[in-house]
Amino acid sequence: MTNTTKVAWIGLGKLGLPMATRIAAAGYPVQGFDLSADRMALAGQVGITAHNDLASAVKECRLVFVSIPDDRALLGLTLAPGGLIEAMAPGSVMIETSTVSIEASARVAEAAEARDIAYLRSPVSGNPVAAESGTLSAMVSGPREALDEATPVMATFTKAQYWLGDEEQARYAKLAINLMIAVSAGMMGEALAMARKGNIGWEAMLDLMADSAVGSPMVKYKTQPLKDRDFTSTFSAAQMAKDLDLILGCAHGDGVAVPLAAQMREAYSSLIGTGHGEDDYIATIHHTERLSGLPAIERK
Repeated sequence: MTNTTKVAWIGLGKLGLPMATRIAAAGYPVQGFDLSADRMALAGQVGITAHNDLASAVKECRLVFVSIPDDRALLGLTLAPGGLIEAMAPGSVMIETSTVSIEASARVAEAAEARDIAYLRSPVSGNPVAAESGTLSAMVSGPREALDEATPVMATFTKAQYWLGDEEQARYAKLAINLMIAVSAGMMGEALAMARKGNIGWEAMLDLMADSAVGSPMVKYKTQPLKDRDFTSTFSAAQMAKDLDLILGCAHGDGVAVPLAAQMREAYSSLIGTGHGEDDYIATIHHTERLSGLPAIERK
């Protein structure tokens, strides 16, 4: 794969646009499509050729990347008459980077196979900051030879591509990772509330957590925003609630007990119900503080 190869990117949202931008910055011609005129205008400013319809966006593109919000958007985009699968050329490769259900993904796989389109399920782990810096991780399943072909382009916005199998393994992996993130956010809320009750300084406890045995990359990444009491969303409470619905549906369908996922779904329901659905998912911190009768800490 050379950087003279045309690449299409469908869905130029908070994650899609920085990923597509990195591909364009590496010298690949990128053709983009999004329903939002504002996102299309932003794409044009960073070297992406914006197209007003799917057919022209994917024309002559061997690799077609997709980044959309949910099952409904994925199925509408790919399976509708005149949709993406009909627009793509047989023999091309679709790389779908979103967090969606196993069931929706399997429907897309069936339709893609019927059109001789290689379908890579490739959800990514990370946030817009990681997308901008090219340090996302990709969980990939589907034809290995298709991944080998797509890897040079994917390497422009990911630090690693983990091939997990030929079918829906990447979807399971992404839901499992997001379950761990949701539960970790709940754990941090309870631990920090308990520390405050014990009269431990806010910043001191955050530094201790980051430097302790539980100091995961997620904990370290959230330390400074929490010191600043900054709950501006990189991934919102509402988005986490959506993913927890996918996790619960997947687990229940496969007979897996996930009581922690169910508990965290209720916590995010409470956040949404009290007007904090657009706060960052780490807003579990101020949610647990309220439940514990702790006063708000002033933002710096």
